[in-house]
Amino acid sequence: MYYKKMIKLNLILPKMNNFFKKDFKIKENLIRFKIEDETVKKITDFYSVAPFPNYEKKDDKSSINYKGDTNYLAKTVKKFIGFNKDILEVGCGTGQLSLYLGIGTNNRVFALDPTLESINLGNKFSIENKINNIKFVNADIFDDLFSDQIFDFIWTSGVLHHTKNPSLAFDIISKYLKKDGYILLGLYNKYGRLRTIFRKLLYKLFGKNLIKIIDPTLRNLKKSNHHQIKSWIRDQYEHPVESLHSLDEVLDWFEKNNIEYINSIPTCNFNNNHDLFRKNSKGNFLTRLFSQINMNFNNLGSDGGLFFVIGKKMN
Repeated sequence: MYYKKMIKLNLILPKMNNFFKKDFKIKENLIRFKIEDETVKKITDFYSVAPFPNYEKKDDKSSINYKGDTNYLAKTVKKFIGFNKDILEVGCGTGQLSLYLGIGTNNRVFALDPTLESINLGNKFSIENKINNIKFVNADIFDDLFSDQIFDFIWTSGVLHHTKNPSLAFDIISKYLKKDGYILLGLYNKYGRLRTIFRKLLYKLFGKNLIKIIDPTLRNLKKSNHHQIKSWIRDQYEHPVESLHSLDEVLDWFEKNNIEYINSIPTCNFNNNHDLFRKNSKGNFLTRLFSQINMNFNNLGSDGGLFFVIGKKMN
């Protein structure tokens, strides 16, 4: 069985041309396309100073796998995906999630991000740790580079709200999903991010010393981990491009792109379905509204107000 999996894993190279609409060059697992959009350049300039999330010096394959296994969402998704699947992460940053989804599997993982400095960190890590079933793609979402209906699973979290047109970006990404393929979308919530919005105001008034005390994520980071502290502060409090969204807005995006709503965190109807990939009810406007407001009183709100929606491509 292991031998068969390794054969399939190595098929990523001869099948590469199937994944892209445009010609490309690849060097040491890295595929690069020219980026010309001014908004994207503004974002890449921002992240090039402090790539997010950053690696710790002691990180290796086992530590990345451990971090993924201790993250409920990442572990659940990896188990659901299984083996021999084509996966795309849009906005991978330094690629830690993509690496986790590739480790110990024969899945073919593509990790896309416009910031070369971030991509280089992930690519270097994959080479040094011999994670061979991942390819990093340095490109702009809006250039629409991938073939239609090519991926079994797409993960894009904490990304589209940092683009010039999140709705259009979602339209583009949705085309890449195969029939019956799944997408996980994570966005800042317009109701559930109130605590972070308040902290951003305090940050402007009093600076980062106060934020290090009142931000729950920063309190849990080791004081010696300067890179991750700097990355988190810049991502949460200094980002030049940011928008807020709601469950109802995402449901409209899903309907437009023929994607069936499966489940969300928080849920749309207060029914905490513990199986993320079992279809849940959309509830109604009021249940969705209260569910999102309630984020401010739990870990979702304290950790940036990021909400997640899972959908399945119908055809």
